Amino acid sequence: MKYPDFSDYTIKWATLPWEIEQAYDLRRRVFCQEQQIFEQDDLDDIDQRARILVALGNNGGWHQQVVGTVRIHEEGPNLWYGSRLAVDPEFRTQGQLGPTLIRLAVSSAHALGCQCFMATVQQKNEPLFKRMKWETQEYQQIFGHPHAVMQADLSAYPPCHTPNSGFVLRARKQHQHNQFWDGWLATETAAA
Repeated sequence: MKYPDFSDYTIKWATLPWEIEQAYDLRRRVFCQEQQIFEQDDLDDIDQRARILVALGNNGGWHQQVVGTVRIHEEGPNLWYGSRLAVDPEFRTQGQLGPTLIRLAVSSAHALGCQCFMATVQQKNEPLFKRMKWETQEYQQIFGHPHAVMQADLSAYPPCHTPNSGFVLRARKQHQHNQFWDGWLATETAAA
């Protein structure tokens, strides 16, 4: 499949049904097909109460495609969890989609009164979280894979009170057009 070039990415809370549907589809592709952690679906009871965050590929200001996702939920008073962080393999080279999803997850929960933000992350992703001011609390085996139970340092995540609009990232690799659209040349010739 050929993926489009995007001019930028918006990381925000999902607000439209198509964003949520594409987020669930991306999770199935990552956790069921690519990593084979789940057989057919990764949905669970948490999805009924979770906030879904998405990274959207944009062109000309228009949201085109969900290329990353994570979910957050309040587990108890002021205790929040993040889970199911997934970035489409074709867009992992953008470099900041996962970290920006994490940043918005913690910052938006912080704005809602979070006093402790936790996540159970695959151990291979532990270095990323440590660079982002998370501390490992313990290790666990989950679904046959090693995981680190980690806690975010909330002082590194100022509250974000606008999660529906979120953050915008410029694309790292933008396509450089070096030819004119053939239709433009035909229009020029016909007008002359």
